Amino acid sequence: MSNSPDLPNQSLGILTLGAIGVVYGDIGTSPLYAFREALAQSGADGISFGEILGVLSLALWALIIVVTLKYVAFLTRMDNNGEGGVLSLMALARRATGGGWRIVLLLGATGAALFYGDAIITPALSVLSAVEGLRTIPGLESMSEPVILGVTVGILCGLFAFQARGTAGVAALFGPICLIWFVALAALGLWQIAKAPGVLAALNPMQAIEFLHGHGVTGLFVLGAVFLTVTGAEALIADMGHFGRLPIQLGWLGLVWPALTLNYLGQGALALQALAQAEARGQVLANADWFFLLAPDALRAPLVVLATAATVIASQAVITGAFSLTHQATALGLLPRLTIRQTSAQQIGQIYLPAVNWILLGGVAVLVFAFRSSSAMAAAYGIAVTGTMVVTTCLAFIIAWRHWHWDLGWAALLIAPFLALDVFFFGANILRVTEGGWVPLVVAGMVGLVMVTWLRGRRAVTERSSRMGIALDEFVHALSVRPPVRIEGTAVFLTQDLTQVPAALLHNLKHNKALHRCSILLRVETLPQPWVAPDERLSLDPFDATFVRARLRYGYMDRVDVPSDLARSPGLLDGPGGTSFFVGRSAIRFAARPLLPRWMTVIYMFLHRNAADPTAYFNIPPNRVVELGSQIEL
Repeated sequence: MSNSPDLPNQSLGILTLGAIGVVYGDIGTSPLYAFREALAQSGADGISFGEILGVLSLALWALIIVVTLKYVAFLTRMDNNGEGGVLSLMALARRATGGGWRIVLLLGATGAALFYGDAIITPALSVLSAVEGLRTIPGLESMSEPVILGVTVGILCGLFAFQARGTAGVAALFGPICLIWFVALAALGLWQIAKAPGVLAALNPMQAIEFLHGHGVTGLFVLGAVFLTVTGAEALIADMGHFGRLPIQLGWLGLVWPALTLNYLGQGALALQALAQAEARGQVLANADWFFLLAPDALRAPLVVLATAATVIASQAVITGAFSLTHQATALGLLPRLTIRQTSAQQIGQIYLPAVNWILLGGVAVLVFAFRSSSAMAAAYGIAVTGTMVVTTCLAFIIAWRHWHWDLGWAALLIAPFLALDVFFFGANILRVTEGGWVPLVVAGMVGLVMVTWLRGRRAVTERSSRMGIALDEFVHALSVRPPVRIEGTAVFLTQDLTQVPAALLHNLKHNKALHRCSILLRVETLPQPWVAPDERLSLDPFDATFVRARLRYGYMDRVDVPSDLARSPGLLDGPGGTSFFVGRSAIRFAARPLLPRWMTVIYMFLHRNAADPTAYFNIPPNRVVELGSQIEL
């Protein structure tokens, strides 16, 4: 269970129901399109009996190997103080390797960048596939494409516009709605399996092996589409901090996995029945929207409504995940500070990032109008997810070897089959780059460029500042020779290097000709762990009678509140004259001898200029802040 102080002590049943509503929303809506798209790759010239069973067998065994064995049985045990997800794994691996392995940072940044590609595609694909089900309702078969697209974009705009109000009020409905959804999936599947029990032959893995052996390159394209059945598996570890390992495992083994299996078997049974009817008429079987055809005509409209609700919940989970991932990436220094708003007084995890929200909506709307159908968009889906899975497996190997102290050979032996399967799936999806798979790669590339630029830019700023700075011990010695005017109060100077005099302190002395009775040089650090206990965050190192060096350490999931945590030390901020916080506001300029390529400096200047106000990020009251400007040449 998570060490988060904000996780309520709820019963196992409540947590499991919550996990069903949040964790499994994405993978739970895959039956809308996964079987249809996989069958479409092999059945362009007509669908055969062997293709139905072969594709179905691949889908069922992907669920068994990738989700059940890899994620539920293995990766859910690999948590960072209760937290999961690619950045939590990166932080744990960095801690296990002493922070010196650049490959760990590269893997984490790559996985995070790929997630944003997934976050743009998931809402567009899932909601569009549900709305397309309107065409299966009797009387609405001729619904035009502009109407379908309009309804889809309307639902998505409403969803993103609602984010600013927070989801705490409606989140309680997610679990019950998804519970109904999975029960409906199982019931529809059982109904069709009873009509064609021969479909159970797909449970034999030889059907999948024979299909791949007999279809060559086409089999690889099918495998890329089959991967759609396991998209959303990353949520099993990403949301561990909210629900805990046991509720997530119970939700999968007790409900979600059986329901998905029965539904896919039901779609296969329906396809077998349609094949028998087509052969009786001497016709070739064409692909169809197998999911919605599972239901009788009278239940089609309620099924479309339920499917739309499920896809909205799945989209909400991805949006919330994007907010959480961005918050973690900012805390770990991979992205510039962004404006973060709390949307719940009870749960710190309920946050809203306006910039991320509207960028996602823009990307989702572009995808809907560019691809215009869920079938066209499906090709773009798998690459981001398979790439993230490859990253997760590599990090898992490092953690098993360095953190769990497994023997290198045994760790490699266990991880190798999972990695081989992930790479195989990734290769199968790469074949579909020209069909739309380039979209998540472009998105990930753009995010990756921002991360690299921000990391290198911050490192260059630190290097330039250290060259221009004055050592603290030399500065204190100079003050002892020529003491400045002292005024009452405490001054807190935010800095990254406690051995150097902050630029804001030098500017204050230069312009105001005075120093406070007590000057605190404060460095705020983010540790590679999700939580730090409040009474363990602050450490003080008095330099002399007037200067104190302080460190505030937070976990990457903690809420930063500098004034409150400084006040935990008795007497530190209680002196006469009050406390002022001095923040350096640096302007970036081009240097004669640049530390960065000019194009990278331009990007960094833009990111630096548009980063959120540090005083708001550190939760410092604006009326206690003094900003002093300086220039740094890169």
